[in-house]
Amino acid sequence: QVQLVESGGGLVQTGGSLRLSCAASGFLFTPNSMAWYRQAPGKEREWVATIFPDDATYYQDSVKGRFTISRDNAKNMVYLQMNSLKPEDTAVYYCGVDLSGSRHWGKGTLVTVSS
Repeated sequence: QVQLVESGGGLVQTGGSLRLSCAASGFLFTPNSMAWYRQAPGKEREWVATIFPDDATYYQDSVKGRFTISRDNAKNMVYLQMNSLKPEDTAVYYCGVDLSGSRHWGKGTLVTVSS
């Protein structure tokens, strides 16, 4: 079955950096777009970034220039490098993939940015 396992979250000060990782299994990784989402306390889950099979990337406006999504097809991994972190980036971050009309997420990893 589809498995997405996120890691790399933690507590960081404003202006700091974190690198999130997502290990994917149970589906053909290379031909699929992968995405990161996040859910802040008391808010709905929102899309953050997507990387397509051709390595094209798209970002939510609030993270452009600060976050970088990347993938390693040989390892079935997707990453989110987060720089210049702000308190408003505090959220649980989820790796996601859409397969045959269904969206799959992992359990998430918590990122807390202190002011």
